[in-house]
Amino acid sequence: MKILLAGAFGNLGAEILKKLCADGHEVVAADLKEGDIQGTEGKYTFAPIDATDPETLKGIFDGVEAVISTVGLTGASTRFTSYDIDYQGNMNILAEAKTAGVRNFNYISVISCDEKGAEKVPMLHAKYLFEEELKKSGMDYVIYRPTGYFYDIAKVFKPYVDKGEMQLLKGYGSVKANVVDCPDFAAFIVAHMNDKNTVYNVGGKETYTYEEMAAMCFEAAEKPLKIKWAPIWLFGILANLPKIKKAGKHDIILFSKWALSHDLVGDTEVGEASFGEYIKSYFGKESN
Repeated sequence: MKILLAGAFGNLGAEILKKLCADGHEVVAADLKEGDIQGTEGKYTFAPIDATDPETLKGIFDGVEAVISTVGLTGASTRFTSYDIDYQGNMNILAEAKTAGVRNFNYISVISCDEKGAEKVPMLHAKYLFEEELKKSGMDYVIYRPTGYFYDIAKVFKPYVDKGEMQLLKGYGSVKANVVDCPDFAAFIVAHMNDKNTVYNVGGKETYTYEEMAAMCFEAAEKPLKIKWAPIWLFGILANLPKIKKAGKHDIILFSKWALSHDLVGDTEVGEASFGEYIKSYFGKESN
């Protein structure tokens, strides 16, 4: 089966690429730049694209039966917004795929993007807007809404562990999530990429509060847990500081505020990887 994977060299994209290649699919790996993914050498065709530029998408869908898109803004940017990438970028991909006769579109979104209040968070709202357009496109679709990833928690919590003090939202210590490991999630996506008109809220097998996650990280790093409880309104002020906006961090802070104040628990639990064991390995190595 010929599949175009957009965003093939990000953290999740790389795991999907490895799984597609291992399963023997004909893969077009599309991204801004090609990465070095062990085990995939010579097993795919690379297509350089800029999702914001429709001209770079011309011709890459020839013979493609299904698209998997992980395209989305994941960090600070002074050039693009979530609406430029998550919405319009994916709209460009969708339009070209539809023109080429592709029958199936798989989109990696995010959990809770359709909840009340999410329209005020660009990193959620842009994904929701694209979901709605995809549903109306006439193409078969599968939408995956993950809760978050093991590596995201480790990456976000690491500076606080290094500093020796975690910051969480006051009054929201019991907010919980069941984040998923990328290899497990990638395997689920590939297994279900031919489903029709379905939305999956995907999480891992273990659910923890953020306070419990912080405790696990500090324990793995062999440091005493210290939590600084910040009022939720502080995040709103931080997000709108001129220097934060200038650095392109406004949307990230709003998303962090949302994630730390809402339960993010997927009812489709996938994989066998343990978040607890991942944290022990990650911070154990970091502390040595």
